[in-house]
Amino acid sequence: QVQLVESGGGLVQAGGSLRLSCTVSGSSFSIDHVDWYRQPPGKQRELVAGMPGSGVSSVTGRFTVSRDNAKSNAKSAVILEIDSLTPEDTGTYYCNVRGLRNIRGTLYPFDLWGQGTLVTVSS
Repeated sequence: QVQLVESGGGLVQAGGSLRLSCTVSGSSFSIDHVDWYRQPPGKQRELVAGMPGSGVSSVTGRFTVSRDNAKSNAKSAVILEIDSLTPEDTGTYYCNVRGLRNIRGTLYPFDLWGQGTLVTVSS
């Protein structure tokens, strides 16, 4: 079974930076793509940044997505860094991970969402 756990949210001041983590754990899996979404209060969920599972970091404006290669083979972490935070960045941030699991030699796709982590930016 593959599981996602998000962490790193909290209250930050405008102008600061924040680092969110999405830890993927399980056995015999590979990651094809990771996206980070956010849902501002009272609004719909929106895509903020993404990266392929190859681990090549991706930068979209103030958002940087990267892999944490220090994790063990059974765990992999994808990091979202946000610079120059504004109150408009307030919301719940979710990671979405798509990949493959190897179960007795057969590959099965998975598409999982993290539980969400709340980011509040004060002015």
